[in-house]
Amino acid sequence: MSTRPEILFPLFANIKTLPGVGPKIAASLEAFKITRPRDLVFHLPYDIIDRRAVATVIDAPGSKVSTVEVQIIQHFPPNIRGKPYRVVVKDSQTNINLIFFHARGDYVTKLLPIGERRLISGKVEFFDGSVQMTHPDYVLPLEQKSQLPNFEPIYPLTAGVTGKVMTKAVTAAIVNFPFLPEWIEPSLLNEKGWPSFSDALIQSHRPESTIEISSRAPARERLAYDEFLAHQLTKAIARKKARIKPGRVSKGDGSLQQRVLECLPYKPTGAQTRSIGEIGSDMSNPLRMNRLLQGDVGAGKTLVGFMGLLQAVESGGQGVMMAPTEILARQHLDSLRPLAEHAGVTIDILTGRDRGSERIQKLKKLVSGELNILVGTHAVFQKDVKFFDLRLSIIDEQHRFGVNQRLALGDKGTKVDVLVMTATPIPRSLELAQYGDMDVSVLDEKPPGRKPIVTAAMPVGRIADVVAKLKLAINDGRQVYWVCPLVEESEFIDRTAAEDRFKYLRAALGDKNVGLIHGQMASNEKDKAMASFVAGSTMVLVATTVIEVGVDVPNATIMVIEGAESFGLSQLHQLRGRVGRGSAVSNCLLIYQPPLSNTGERRLSILRETEDGFKIAEEDLKMRGAGDIIGTAQSGLPQFKVADLESQGELMKLAHQDARMLLQSDPELTGKRGCAAKNLLWLMDKDKSIGLISVG
Repeated sequence: MSTRPEILFPLFANIKTLPGVGPKIAASLEAFKITRPRDLVFHLPYDIIDRRAVATVIDAPGSKVSTVEVQIIQHFPPNIRGKPYRVVVKDSQTNINLIFFHARGDYVTKLLPIGERRLISGKVEFFDGSVQMTHPDYVLPLEQKSQLPNFEPIYPLTAGVTGKVMTKAVTAAIVNFPFLPEWIEPSLLNEKGWPSFSDALIQSHRPESTIEISSRAPARERLAYDEFLAHQLTKAIARKKARIKPGRVSKGDGSLQQRVLECLPYKPTGAQTRSIGEIGSDMSNPLRMNRLLQGDVGAGKTLVGFMGLLQAVESGGQGVMMAPTEILARQHLDSLRPLAEHAGVTIDILTGRDRGSERIQKLKKLVSGELNILVGTHAVFQKDVKFFDLRLSIIDEQHRFGVNQRLALGDKGTKVDVLVMTATPIPRSLELAQYGDMDVSVLDEKPPGRKPIVTAAMPVGRIADVVAKLKLAINDGRQVYWVCPLVEESEFIDRTAAEDRFKYLRAALGDKNVGLIHGQMASNEKDKAMASFVAGSTMVLVATTVIEVGVDVPNATIMVIEGAESFGLSQLHQLRGRVGRGSAVSNCLLIYQPPLSNTGERRLSILRETEDGFKIAEEDLKMRGAGDIIGTAQSGLPQFKVADLESQGELMKLAHQDARMLLQSDPELTGKRGCAAKNLLWLMDKDKSIGLISVG
C-alpha cells in the first residue's frame, strides 16, 4: 500500500494542533465531520459581511452591518438594574446609541473613552427615531484599522463554535497549506481562467464580493473541478481494475436467442439490438462484465436482459435476474416464461415466500443445473442458495440494491458477469457520478406500436367529472390506475388516503370494479389484488406508489394521479409509463390542488409537453436536485464539499474525459502530472484508489 506523501502530513494532523482549537471545540466541529485541518480547508464560507468604512450610517438600510469612524460623546450607565448601558457616539453627520447589555462600567469606559475617536462595526438599527448599534462586533482605535478586513467571511457554524473561532482555525489551516504541484492540464487552466489550487483556497476563504462566493466564481469552480476530478479518477481506476478482472468466456452459439427472436410478435428496436450486441460482446470476452443498462419506461430492458441470460445458458451456465419487489419478480417471470418455454429453457422464481419442500426442490434443481434461469428477490442472497454454474447476474436496480449486495450476488458463481438495469433515465452528470466505473448501454427508443400517451391536468374540485368519465371508460372495457397522493413521509397516512379514495370509488363505480393495493398490505394480498387487475376482474386499481415499479397490464389505458403536485417529475413520468403498453390510445390525468406553485406548474407543463424520459430527468435535476431524484439515502451518490452536481454537471463530464485521458497516457500515474494527481487523490481522501493503481 502506498503511504501518504510527507508534504501532506500537516493537513492530516489532529484538528487540536490548530491554535484556538481545544478538546471542546474539536468535539463541536465533529458535527461537520471536521477532524483534521484538511477538512477545515474545504469548509467554505456561504456569505460575506461588507466591513468597508462609510462616512455616516444615516443612509444605511435597517439591520445592515456598517463600519464607521466615530467620536465618543457621552456615557449613560443604567440607573435601574437589568437596563442596558448606553454610549452616545457621533459619526460625520449623526449621533449613534451604542447599547451594551450586562456590561461592566469599567470595561465600557476603557473601551470607549469620552472625547476619543474609534472605528466601530456592527448592525445598525433605527429605534424610536434614533440610530442604534447593539454590542458592536468591533471597536478599534484608529491605528488598528488594518485589523478589520474589508470583507468578512460567514461560515456555517455549529453549537459551541463562534464565527471568530472558525475564522481563526480556518486561517491557521490555510497558513499550514503546502505548495502542491499542479494536477490540472495547463491548457484547461488557461482556458477556464482558474487560479492555482493554493490561490483558489485563499480566494474562496477571503471573498471580496458576493460573486466570489457563488459556484461560478473561478476559485470555487476550480475547487469543484478538483473534487470531480478526484472522484472521476477513482471511478476510472476502479473501472480499469474491474476490466482487468479475469472473467469467463460465455460465448454461446446464438441458437436459443434465435428461437426467442423468431417467436416475438415484433422486431426489436435498434437500441435493443445494439445493447444485446454490447452485452453479448462483454460476455464473450475473457474479462468480467460490469455494465449498466438504462432505458426509459417501456423501452424493453427485460428482453435485452433475457437475451444475456440465454447466452449464459447457451454457454453451459445459468443466469439470475433479481428484482427489488415480489410483484416485479413475478411479473418478470410471467413475461419471460413463455419465451423460455419456446427456447426450451427452464425458469423459476425464488422469493421469501418459498418455504419447506417446494423451496428445497428449487434449490436442488439450481445446484444440479436442471434449473437454467432463476428470477428472484432478496431471497436469492441467502447462504443456502447455490448454483451449478452461475455465469450472469442481472440486478433490476429500480430501488437500488447496495453495492455489497451486488458483490454478494456475484460471489454466487465463479467470475460472474454483472448487468445492472435501471428504468430511471439518468442525466449524464449523475450517471458519471454514480456509475462512472461501469460501461453503459442506453435504450433510447420505444418499441414499435407504442402510441403516445395523452396527458392532461385538472383541479381536484372536478373529481366528480373525472369519475363520471371513468364510468364510461369502464363500460368500454378500459382499465384504470388511480394513484393516491404522497401525503407525508408516512406509509400509514399514505395508506389512509388510499383507503379513503378506494371507498369513494367503490361507492361511485361498484364494489366489484375497484381494487386496492398499498405498501402495508401482506404480500399475498398485494399479489391477489394485482392478479385480479391483470385478469380484468377489477377495472380500477387504487394504489400508492408501489405500482411505480414495472407493473405491466396492457389493457390498462388510463392513469389518474391524484395530488400530482406532490410528486417529482421523474416519478410522475414513471407512473405514467404504467399505461400505453397496449395498442390502444392511453390517457394520463394529473389531478392537482390549486393554487399551483411556479415549480408545480412547470412540472405539470413539462409532463404534458414530452414523453422523453431523458429530457424529463434533466429538467427534474434542474428543478429538484441530485439527491431528490435518485433518493440520497440509497443512491450511492458521492457527497461533495464544494462541488454541486445540479449546477455543475458540465464540470463532471469534463472531469470524466480528463481522468480517462490522463490514465490512458499515464496508467501508473508516474509522470509529472500523474504524481500531482496522486497528491490530489490523497488530499481528497481517495487512498484506496491509489492502492489499486498498480494492481494487475
